[in-house]
Amino acid sequence: MSYFDVPEIKFEGSASRNPFAFKHYNPEELVDGKPMKDHLRFACAYWHTMRGTSSDPFGAGTALMPWDDGSDSLANALKRVDVFFEFIQKCGLDFYCFHDRDVSPEGRNLAETFDNFDAVTEKLLAKQKETGKKLLWGTANLFSHPRFMQGAGTSPSADVFAYAAANVKKAMDATLKLGGEGYVFWGGREGYNTLLNTDMKRELNHLAQLLKMAVAYKAKIGFKGQFYIEPKPKEPTTHQYDTDTATCMNFLREHGLLGEFKMNIETNHAELAQHTMAHELAVCVDNGILGSIDANSGTQNIGWDTDEFPTNLYMATDVMLAVLKMGGFTTGGLNFDAKRRRESFQPDDLFLAHIAGMDTFARALKIASEIKKDGFLEAFVADRYASWNSGIGAKIEAGEACFDCLSEYALKQGEPLATVKSGRQELLQATLNSFIR
Repeated sequence: MSYFDVPEIKFEGSASRNPFAFKHYNPEELVDGKPMKDHLRFACAYWHTMRGTSSDPFGAGTALMPWDDGSDSLANALKRVDVFFEFIQKCGLDFYCFHDRDVSPEGRNLAETFDNFDAVTEKLLAKQKETGKKLLWGTANLFSHPRFMQGAGTSPSADVFAYAAANVKKAMDATLKLGGEGYVFWGGREGYNTLLNTDMKRELNHLAQLLKMAVAYKAKIGFKGQFYIEPKPKEPTTHQYDTDTATCMNFLREHGLLGEFKMNIETNHAELAQHTMAHELAVCVDNGILGSIDANSGTQNIGWDTDEFPTNLYMATDVMLAVLKMGGFTTGGLNFDAKRRRESFQPDDLFLAHIAGMDTFARALKIASEIKKDGFLEAFVADRYASWNSGIGAKIEAGEACFDCLSEYALKQGEPLATVKSGRQELLQATLNSFIR
C-alpha cells in the first residue's frame, strides 16, 4: 500500500522545473573524491515529519495526514512506521532520528510504555533491514509530559530524576538495537524560569550525574556510538543550562566529561543564543567537538524556535565549509529538524520541503569545495597572522615571553600601527559572493 501519490525523487539537474526532482542533490556525484551523499548524510526527523500537526499557540493543526487516525494507540504508531519508511525511501534520505515518544506511545505505566517501545522498535528494525535505511541517532523525550514540567535531570524531584534515567536507559537500549550511530542529550526543560525557586548549583550537579550514569551504561552495554549534547539558550524555559557550545564545554570540563561528548548544533538554537551558525561551528571545529548538525533555520526577528527548512545558501555554505574543515562527518550528519510551514498542509509538501533543504546543502557543498580548493580564505587568514610565525610572536605563542621582555621589545619597536594590515572584510565577502552563483 502506498501512502503518498509522489514518485521517487530523482536528480534532474538545475535546468529542471519539476518540483518533485532534485536540482543539485545528485547522491553519487563525487565532490572532493567522495559521493555527495556521504558528505551530507541527510537524516529525517521523525518528530516533525510524522508527528508534526502544524499547530501553534494560536490555532489547531492544519497538516493533512490521512494515514493517521489521530489516536495515541500502539496500532497507529506501528502504521506510522510504514508511512515513514515509504517517505524516506522516496525522498532519498539515508538516515533518520527519533525521540522515544515520537515512535511509540506512553502506556498506563512505565512497564507498558516500555512494551510499546519494544514493539515499535522491532518494526523499525525490520524496516531498516528491508530498506537499508539507518538510524543516525536516538534520544529520549524528557520534556513533553507534565512530569517533566520542572526538568528531568534537573528536576527538584528525585523520583522524576529516576523516571527520566529509566527512560534514557531504555532509549539507549533501543538505539543500540537499531544500530544507531549516536545518542543525543537535549535538555528540553533543563533550566529555570526564575532563580527565586532554583538551586542552580545542585541542579547542574544532578545533570552531570545523569550524564555520568549514561557514560557508564554505554560502556556496560557496549554501545560504540557517539554521545552528543545539543545546545539551546532558552525556550521552553527562560534559561537553558546548555546555552551554547562554549557553555556546554565548560560544564563538561568541570565534571570530567569533555572527552565523552561532542555537539549536535542546530542553526535555530545558535540564532536564539545571539550567535551565527558559523560561530557555533567554529567553536566546535576549533575544539574538535563537532559531531552532528540539526539543519534548519529561523526567522531572525522572531524570538522563538521556528524550525524552518534551510534554504539560505550563505548559511548552508558556512556549514559545509566547517564540515569540510573538520574532515567530514563520521557518526553525524545533517538532520532536518525542520517542519513545513503551517500553510503548507498537504502531504506532498513534506517532499517539497525536504527537496528544498537537500538541494540547498548539495549546492552549498559544491560551493564550499570550490572555496576550499581556491584557498583564498585560508591564505588570507594565514597572512593576517604571519607575525606570529617567527620573532616575538613565536616566542609569545610558545610561552617564552614575559611582561619585562615584551615591554623592552615595545619600547624598541615604537608605534605598531604601521604593521597592522587591513582586514579587508568587504573584499572577502565580495569574493565569497563570486562563488555563490
